[in-house]
Amino acid sequence: EIQLVESGGGLVQAGGSLKLSCAASGFTFGDYDMSWARQAPGKGPEWVSGINRAGDITFYADSVKGRFTITRDYAKNTLYLQMNSLKPEDTALYYCTLGMGFKRTSQGTQVTVSS
Repeated sequence: EIQLVESGGGLVQAGGSLKLSCAASGFTFGDYDMSWARQAPGKGPEWVSGINRAGDITFYADSVKGRFTITRDYAKNTLYLQMNSLKPEDTALYYCTLGMGFKRTSQGTQVTVSS
């Protein structure tokens, strides 16, 4: 059974940083591209960032480019999202996905950025 478990969210002031983690199990981690997506209250899901299966090509939404960094650790089967210079508009439920989409299959982790 594929499982994705996110952690690392919390409440942070604007300008602050957080690092999210996504622990993956039930599949061969290195066989899949992986992504982070988010959903803000009252809004639809938004793809945020993706990384290819080799871990050497990354992609970012324009809204987070230059502030967020996606990485993956094959030894730990874990996907990360380092988020710097956070803004109130980054407030959302963040979750990881297989591939480059934004379909949510996990609980996610809440990020709240206060102004």
